[in-house]
Amino acid sequence: MDFFYERVLRPLLFKLESERAHEWGVEALALLGRLGPLRALAERASRLDRDLYAPVRVFGLEFPNRVGLAAGFDKNARAWPGAAALGFGHVEIGTVTALAQPGNPAPRMFRFPAEEAVINRMGFNNGGAEAVARTLASQPQRGRRSIPLGINLGKSKVTAIEQAPADYLASFERLAPFADYLVLNVSSPNTPDLRKLQDEDRLRELLAAVTGANRAAAERPGGRRVPILLKIAPDLSWAQIDAVLGTVGEFGLDGLIATNTTLARPGRFAQVNEAGGLSGAPLRRRSTEIVRYVALQSRGRLPIIAVGGISDPASAAEKLDAGATLVQVYSGLVFRGPRLATELARALAERDRR
Repeated sequence: MDFFYERVLRPLLFKLESERAHEWGVEALALLGRLGPLRALAERASRLDRDLYAPVRVFGLEFPNRVGLAAGFDKNARAWPGAAALGFGHVEIGTVTALAQPGNPAPRMFRFPAEEAVINRMGFNNGGAEAVARTLASQPQRGRRSIPLGINLGKSKVTAIEQAPADYLASFERLAPFADYLVLNVSSPNTPDLRKLQDEDRLRELLAAVTGANRAAAERPGGRRVPILLKIAPDLSWAQIDAVLGTVGEFGLDGLIATNTTLARPGRFAQVNEAGGLSGAPLRRRSTEIVRYVALQSRGRLPIIAVGGISDPASAAEKLDAGATLVQVYSGLVFRGPRLATELARALAERDRR
């Protein structure tokens, strides 16, 4: 762990309410992104030597390393340009909804330092697809970025579950031109009924709508097909995962993100009376189990981005051994500090080289 972060910065941040500390982190990374010379210097210091370490190619994209910043940190596309300076090989912004929404009432984010865990019930607080598109229009575009940019899409809270495909389509149409890849988030536990979109019939309807729009966009002059991934919950049964995989295969999605936060309350969390999704170290085992199951069931043909309980090289390598191609962190960054991405990227690249 970064000594300065552990002894100086983290104690200061942990004196703040969790969401306020998160906002400070976003502001700091956004500022770094605007300071061009400093950002470039930091990025060069964290960048892997391409003569020693080959980039990772997946979804038709090139990733400079295997480590990404998960959705949830940069909800409104303000901070991602600075992320490469911390050593991230990609960033996933969002979750973005078609309509702007404030999210759930505060307090809605809670740290548990002894367990390196977080419970959140944020509720997709974001400025909406139109506002995020305007922000992205003023930032580096596809082909001019040093790292790929994913955009994570969710359902607006006020939209009825029956209207979910149209809601996602509205976000898709506005944001797809800016995305290196897109993620359909149907697994957050903090939007009512959202996880029902993992049910086979509803998922088929959603994927038919979005993949159809993706094909239509590719057929327009100058158009392109955007890689589309699905983010699933860790609380699905094996039978439910089998059904999801069948639907994903039917519509030719490019990959899966495993997993979102969990509603389970293992160990001492059985006594914690806070609603929301649990992330961090307590999620590590279940996330790895699902990554391994998906890899086996798909015979390694479906690329997987693994999320959940990654805080050091061992926990990251565990996900790759289970069958993941890329990994993402968020809660681990809270407890281990801004050098985590570089530490993980170098360790995984050295593992690949060996």
